Amino acid sequence: MMACGSRSRSTEMVDEFEKLVIRMNPPRVTVDNDSDMTATLVKVDSANKYGTLLEVVQVLTDLKLTIKRAYISSDGEWFMDVFHVVDQDANKLYDGQVIDRIEQSLGAGSLSFRAPERSVGVEAEAEEAQTTIELIGRDRPGLLSEVFAVLTDLKCNIVASEVWTHDARVAALVYVTDADTRGAIEDPDRQDTVKRLLRHVLRGSSRDKKAARAAISASVAHAQRRLHQMMHADRGSTRRGEGGEAADGAARGSSGPVVAVEDCAERGYTLVNVRCRDRPKLLFDTVCTLTDMQYVVFHGTVIAEGSEAYQEYYIRHLDDSAATSGEDRDRLCRGLEAAIQRRYTEGLRLELCCEDRVGLLSDVTRIFREHGLSVTHAEVETRGSQAANVFYVVDASSGEPVQGQAVEAVRAEIGEQILFVREDAGPKSPLSRDGGGRRSLGNMIRSRSEKFLYNLGLIRSCS
Repeated sequence: MMACGSRSRSTEMVDEFEKLVIRMNPPRVTVDNDSDMTATLVKVDSANKYGTLLEVVQVLTDLKLTIKRAYISSDGEWFMDVFHVVDQDANKLYDGQVIDRIEQSLGAGSLSFRAPERSVGVEAEAEEAQTTIELIGRDRPGLLSEVFAVLTDLKCNIVASEVWTHDARVAALVYVTDADTRGAIEDPDRQDTVKRLLRHVLRGSSRDKKAARAAISASVAHAQRRLHQMMHADRGSTRRGEGGEAADGAARGSSGPVVAVEDCAERGYTLVNVRCRDRPKLLFDTVCTLTDMQYVVFHGTVIAEGSEAYQEYYIRHLDDSAATSGEDRDRLCRGLEAAIQRRYTEGLRLELCCEDRVGLLSDVTRIFREHGLSVTHAEVETRGSQAANVFYVVDASSGEPVQGQAVEAVRAEIGEQILFVREDAGPKSPLSRDGGGRRSLGNMIRSRSEKFLYNLGLIRSCS
């Protein structure tokens, strides 16, 4: 007990020291619209702490900004980053409110960087009155319909949700309230019933109790980071028993991002190169994965100015060691590949905009299932009394694009005035992986980034 108490006091002292350092050296944020003709530069200088890079990227991502370039340096106790950002229309930032949000979220007014909004849309005043449900299990056609039907039968109103599928697995965060009171579900017996029935649905015909999990969690600060954590943990705990190695092998074969992990022994770093098709939130996904795998990015360069994105990181483990073993490097490579791939949205994008009501999602996903559509990704939001939902659907039997007649039948049943087909301009599949791409990747990024790092005097070539 004495040892435990000593560790607790030691941790508290470290936390207080970090707070003192940040107070003495508050973050400095500069928004520069003059240095670049095509993008706004956001410069962040701050005392460094573990997770700082992720929190900064999270703030910019949640403000719906696109990061075209980034130069990262956090050697020692100081954090210096430069981000070239544009808005959703690929324009520089001239909106004073957006600039104010950046400065307030990242500047001296906050001791800890905080995301300005949660990534699943729910009105802020209602957030405390919700119950958060975490689900993970084996994906199958119609599963989402069954989950929403169970929740509706249990008199749960779904106010928001985000659902990801990847490699035959599904992870979801579902925010619910009591259908009658519109408050949180606090009765322990009722919570146990919800978890038990959802686990039963997720397992399906499988008898493996570890194949599915349903949990009532505390408030989730950032839904998409939590989904990454859930799917990453799921790969380690259940995938090997389900043919996970074969699935991973397929992902690392002819299609997938190019990820190269190499030793940089001269400086004690591990060098990570990533090349893939660019898409929104790509930088957040890779930095989130590195952070959750307990790696620290000391230097990095990100270039995403065309259809492809290139990322280069010099990293060490949180204990200040490099990924020295082949197993460590392979684990890191697999983790980054999965994080990049699981965000790609496959299928036809359908948008549902209508008056919200209890049971709406159960009815809509049931109609999808009855017409042979399977949901691969979903974003469910409630804005006041309005439901604003996005679904990506494929043919349930083949996984191929859906036929036009099936979509029209679904729209006719749900309502052509509230269900819309949208052309999604975002990427739907990563680049092919090949040996040539792996060999040229480091040179392609290093040629653009070395001058920046050399001029700072922070790193030398590892070639």
